[in-house]
Amino acid sequence: MLNPRRLSRPLQLFAGLCVALFVVPAGAQTGPVATDQRVMQIVDSRCILCHGRDGESASAVYPRLAAQHPDYLRKQLQDFRDGRRKSDTMSEMVKDLKDEEFAGLAAWFSTRKPAFRQTTDADLAAVGKYLFTRGNTYSGVPPCASCHGPDGHGTHQLPRLAGQHPTYLEVQLKEFGKRERSNDNAVMHSVASKLTELETRAVSVYIGGLQ
Repeated sequence: MLNPRRLSRPLQLFAGLCVALFVVPAGAQTGPVATDQRVMQIVDSRCILCHGRDGESASAVYPRLAAQHPDYLRKQLQDFRDGRRKSDTMSEMVKDLKDEEFAGLAAWFSTRKPAFRQTTDADLAAVGKYLFTRGNTYSGVPPCASCHGPDGHGTHQLPRLAGQHPTYLEVQLKEFGKRERSNDNAVMHSVASKLTELETRAVSVYIGGLQ
């Protein structure tokens, strides 16, 4: 360690400034720590019941959030709060939250490790794989992989689908097809509205088994 007595006067002043900036008094709480505590309070009081603390919801009614893209999660939370995406439950849960809290929640769930999932119906999943990777040229359905990636991991703007509850995916596709999903509907309606009941179920089962 440098001896301050051997430094020139300007360097002594610089060293003192560094100490003042980076030494935190005992018991003091920094901003990021306080923010993290607030985020975890929200997770434990509002999110955990439906989505689990680590984003691995036990019920197929609720989406798995683990490893979801933070930008996508933040946007969905904002849409629920601001009325662009309709859900009485979610709108109530987030109505008083701020954008920085959404960012913290999104960061938390995006860094959780998704659990391993196994396809429940191999035959149905095979049909779903064909649709996911190649689409259906006869009905005009494009391959899901063209937007969400070959592994279903999505992008910063498009959701990660891999490992999602098949039942939840099926419900969302049907809502897109009927325009009952009130946000992000422009492209997805044109896709989902062309899927048959069998195709909707098959592609959902296949995606649910992706890692």
